[in-house]
Amino acid sequence: MMKNFLFLADGFEEIEALATVDILRRAGMDVKTVSINPGKDVTGAHGVVVKADLTFKEADFGGSDWLITPGGMPGAQNLHDFAPLMDLLKIHHGRLASICASPSLVLAPAGVLKGVAATCYPGMEQGLKDGGAVVEDRSVVATERIITGHGPGATFVFALAIVAATLGESHAREVAAAMLVK
Repeated sequence: MMKNFLFLADGFEEIEALATVDILRRAGMDVKTVSINPGKDVTGAHGVVVKADLTFKEADFGGSDWLITPGGMPGAQNLHDFAPLMDLLKIHHGRLASICASPSLVLAPAGVLKGVAATCYPGMEQGLKDGGAVVEDRSVVATERIITGHGPGATFVFALAIVAATLGESHAREVAAAMLVK
């Protein structure tokens, strides 16, 4: 089974991070949360403190499939400012998923959205354009390698799109049905 990682920085959007991890784990995917802080404790944008599974230095990203960046402010900016993550995104051969401010502040500056259809939090589209993305006004945009989402309200659709891309549409529908998502 492929490894998947969701990155946490102080100021992350709790719904986007935690609901995504929950849904992927319900689907049977191996996903670990990774703190970019020196320690595992990370404080969300709304004061929720989370203990990540790993710190960035502890993680082995070799052979990973999905690298996932939630939004939130200043979380997305903190992810952008963490050079080791930006370097990893540039060389990653697997898939990328990003939601809210992160497509604009993290993926676009990493240079991975050139010519790719993407969405982000409304009002942050200029960052996508500057990164060469094809901006779409949809809650979730899924391409073969990259999935992006609008924001907190799109989290279930975003996470289920990752499940569908990894394990198939029928498995994603099963997970959604078990959670009573229509």
